[in-house]
Amino acid sequence: MKVSQLGVAIITMNAAQHLAGCLQSVHFAGEIVVLDNGSTDNTVEIARQHGARVIQSADWPGFGVQKNRAIAELSTPWILSLDADEIVTPELAESIRVAVSQPELSAYAVDRLSSFCGEWIYHSGWYPDWIPRLFPRELARFSTDLVHERLVYDVPCKRLEGKLLHYSYDSYETVLRKMDAYSTLGAEQRRAGGKKSSVRKALGRGAWAFIRTYLLRRGFLDGRAGLIIAVYNAETVYYRFLKLTRFEAR
Repeated sequence: MKVSQLGVAIITMNAAQHLAGCLQSVHFAGEIVVLDNGSTDNTVEIARQHGARVIQSADWPGFGVQKNRAIAELSTPWILSLDADEIVTPELAESIRVAVSQPELSAYAVDRLSSFCGEWIYHSGWYPDWIPRLFPRELARFSTDLVHERLVYDVPCKRLEGKLLHYSYDSYETVLRKMDAYSTLGAEQRRAGGKKSSVRKALGRGAWAFIRTYLLRRGFLDGRAGLIIAVYNAETVYYRFLKLTRFEAR
């Protein structure tokens, strides 16, 4: 049965691999909006096949602004914000149904479990990963950050039962592509905030990212995947600060 008061907002760009599973997992929502940013694969076709209303975006203002644009296209009092590579489990779906039927207004955090190249990660700073994703539309919105946006709200935040499965990195090619993209966005965001950098800072921050991930956050308990994630985090941070030095030189 459809939950008429719930709308789902998803932003996409070449997200065909997991989008069908994502949309199937929220088939109970009264509205689903997919805001697409120029996909060249069959993302748009998949979205329409699964009953989503597709809106095309010509520009890319960053993750935070784009998510707010998708939310603005929904008319429902409750919003569930998802990424196209996330799947709502049946237990979480039932928790969402119950939450939106309550008279009190709260934001709700979900328990996200992420995979890395086929392995579920339970350490490395990846888990537990409680993130607010369900909220009353008039009382919350995303920050305008280019990357690593966060939900801003002025109501209590509670936790939902059930997991949100996140298929974040399907291959090493995806890892390298995201490392390049996220390090560039992170550098641009820091430049906009007036931050400075240097090669020495890039090396130091990268080394610290490895230590924090692998040792302090017990990435070694994730085995080979934990080591790779620690190296990935170190390289992403290193290139973020290194790219910032190039921006400063322009």
